Amino acid sequence: MTNEIKLETKAKAPKRRKIASLDKRKARVGWIFVLPFIIGFILVYLPILTDSIWLSLNEMTIVKNGGYTLEFVGFKNYGEALFGTYGTTYIQTLITGIGSLVLEVPAILLFSLFMAILLNQKMVGRAAFRAIFFLPVVLATGIMETIENQNILGAYMGETSGIDDGSGSSAADSIVSAMDIETLFASMKVGTKLVGYVVDIVNQIYGIVNRSGVQMLIFLAGLQSISPAIYEACKIDGATGWETFWKVTFPMISPMILVNAVYTIIDSFTTESNTVMSYITSITNKVGDEVSTAMSWIYFLIVILILLIVAGVMSMFVFYQRKD
Repeated sequence: MTNEIKLETKAKAPKRRKIASLDKRKARVGWIFVLPFIIGFILVYLPILTDSIWLSLNEMTIVKNGGYTLEFVGFKNYGEALFGTYGTTYIQTLITGIGSLVLEVPAILLFSLFMAILLNQKMVGRAAFRAIFFLPVVLATGIMETIENQNILGAYMGETSGIDDGSGSSAADSIVSAMDIETLFASMKVGTKLVGYVVDIVNQIYGIVNRSGVQMLIFLAGLQSISPAIYEACKIDGATGWETFWKVTFPMISPMILVNAVYTIIDSFTTESNTVMSYITSITNKVGDEVSTAMSWIYFLIVILILLIVAGVMSMFVFYQRKD
């Protein structure tokens, strides 16, 4: 009888509800935030991507009634994109685009990190300076981006019939020349490749500043997340500012460097001024939508491969602070 009562008590006793850990609850909230994007991607972007892949594997024929028919040809369009009439130019354009990426991404990361460290210091008008450096990001959207791409004033200044400043030079598209940098570094025995790199960076400083706003904000967020107690401990131990940067600041913001590197690569490969995208757009009417779509997917796969390589290499040096 006693055993029966115990069994009934155990059966009637409510089960204890397991309380989810803080990390699991944060993960659930994160999924709720990204849910609109996931729904939009499945309903809007995924069908477009599927149609694009299918088009690159077929040959399109326009019919009289205004429609079209597709004939499956496999990877013929990809072979045409790489080895056809425009294949040589396309490969050269890809190499040029990747070369500009190698030039621009380190410069943007270094400049944005340097400015973020400066803007993180206590000074008068810090908020105003932050707004000024982020202003190009706001202006480089919508109609302002279209006006900037046209660059009417720059085109006029670059013409030989423009304003004569008495300098005797008609080239207005460069700030410094290799001879200027060689003269500056004459006593340092700097190689010609480094000189050329510095020249290209200086001549592209306008674009670098314009495309560093988002990275600056991300670096600022990372710098402000570092506990002041760590810096106080470094001062007590007698560490210099240089040692503090390399031993504390740099490792603590290394995750932000990885994020900014991925963001900058994607931004560089998808901007309207990108040479590869401009080339693919320009030949759409020459070789047809199928071949240009194949070129786009080749370009996409190259971008993904570069991202995987960069993320894989940089992940080995990223330091993640443990909260527990």
